[in-house]
Amino acid sequence: MSDPLTAEPVLPPAPGAEDYLAIDFVNSAIALPGGHFIDLLGTPATTNQWLTERGLAPADAGVQEMCATQLRSLREHLRALFAARVAGLPPLPAALSAVNDALTKAPTAALLQWDDTNGPYRAAPCPTNEILDRALATLAANAADLLTAPDADRLTSCGSTPCNRYLLRHGRRHWCSTRCGDRARAARAYARRSHTTTN
Repeated sequence: MSDPLTAEPVLPPAPGAEDYLAIDFVNSAIALPGGHFIDLLGTPATTNQWLTERGLAPADAGVQEMCATQLRSLREHLRALFAARVAGLPPLPAALSAVNDALTKAPTAALLQWDDTNGPYRAAPCPTNEILDRALATLAANAADLLTAPDADRLTSCGSTPCNRYLLRHGRRHWCSTRCGDRARAARAYARRSHTTTN
């Protein structure tokens, strides 16, 4: 997948995104070199596609701008919580409140349903008007799980400027992709060469 405005391929999932949907979610706004920016939730259509690819909405959900705006807002609140956790600072009360509000948007218990052919079963109802609430609640719950899990100690931001993505650190690796790692190493090498020539 490439962004049509930059022709630059979207980065692969950051380490930890396969285990925590919340990392994938906060990384759906991507800063790239040269001042380029990709927002995978930038339009209702791309938001619907992102949700569908992650099993959070059907392909025909018909996401509207209001829904996309609510998701982008939750994403920014989660980014603020991740940044606070990484920096060891207290969270912004508004970010914490937004996540808690999203957590209460969808019922957690599957309701008892009855099918005339197969009898009783349990399933969570999800009419169209609840798709956004369920997505918000799922994303907020996943972020809360990450922030309260032992994995939170490995949460870090990518160490390659200007990248703004988060990842779970593995060993000494502090970047979200090979491309960012190469860029960080090249910047360090350039800084060493520049420092040597000025002395």
